[in-house]
Amino acid sequence: MKRLLSSLILFSAMLVALTGFKADTNKPADGIQWLTIDEAYAKIQKEPRKVLVDVYTDWCGWCKVMDRETFKDKAVTDYINKKYYAVKLDAEQKGTIKLGDKEFKYLAQGGRGINEIALALTNNQPSYPTTVFLDDHFNMIQPLAGYLKAKEFHQIITFFGEDFHKKQDFETFKAKTYKELYPAK
Repeated sequence: MKRLLSSLILFSAMLVALTGFKADTNKPADGIQWLTIDEAYAKIQKEPRKVLVDVYTDWCGWCKVMDRETFKDKAVTDYINKKYYAVKLDAEQKGTIKLGDKEFKYLAQGGRGINEIALALTNNQPSYPTTVFLDDHFNMIQPLAGYLKAKEFHQIITFFGEDFHKKQDFETFKAKTYKELYPAK
């Protein structure tokens, strides 16, 4: 075992010497830089930014499809990491979540139960997945229930991310403004 470890270390050193290849340990991980909701809340106090919350459950099939397809799309990932604090929120999280002076507790009701924060973010109409958009003061902009494909999702995150929702309706944005911003999409 010791000999194998020594051989691996030697091989790695030779690889670096011959190719100049060295792993970049400072490079950010690929994909969306997900936070917990309390981490996003703390960050927004220091550096305001919009917040995107993915409200999901472990048993939700469409949540897994969004994770696998929509949230892996490069344009979606790049835009979210640039413009939002991205939060993954398990609606059935059992722990208490404290944001500022508010506490959100787990409610053991029905077959599975739900955390009060998931109810608040979905306007007491939980559906999974739901993507919730919050402004840079942690105020609700809009919850959107259901699975969204990458192209449609990119339109939506741009609509809210650039504050177009304050100037025009989504259909006008999609038909005109988005096509001007992203002609190839």
